[in-house]
Amino acid sequence: MSDEPPTCQCGSGDSLADCCGRFVDAGQAPETAEQLMRSRFTAYCRKNIDYLVNSTHPDARSKRLREEIEETAEKIKWTSLEVVSTSQGRAKDKIGKVEFIADYEFNGERKTHRERSRFRRFQGKWTYLDDRG
Repeated sequence: MSDEPPTCQCGSGDSLADCCGRFVDAGQAPETAEQLMRSRFTAYCRKNIDYLVNSTHPDARSKRLREEIEETAEKIKWTSLEVVSTSQGRAKDKIGKVEFIADYEFNGERKTHRERSRFRRFQGKWTYLDDRG
């Protein structure tokens, strides 16, 4: 058994504690839209529903958001993430876009999801807005 700390699921190669764990588990706020997107992927992998709901922009929170996220988290096993591109979304920006490709398993089949997510700050923190980017 290795004494190495667990590697973050977002594919950065960093330890979970040094990467997305500081956002998902330790409550730090991501400084960029890409950090938020990566941490949300990790939260899906770890089925951290609260983090996913809380990091969604209020304008995008449907009445069934929690249930929809729970259903997705139970049915899908996310396996890998590749960030394709980012636009804005830096520490001083108010909006940002992140395009990514995520591989997952659903009912024993391997599939790929490609998305260009939009992010917007809310009360100073990055939040997920939608995939209409």
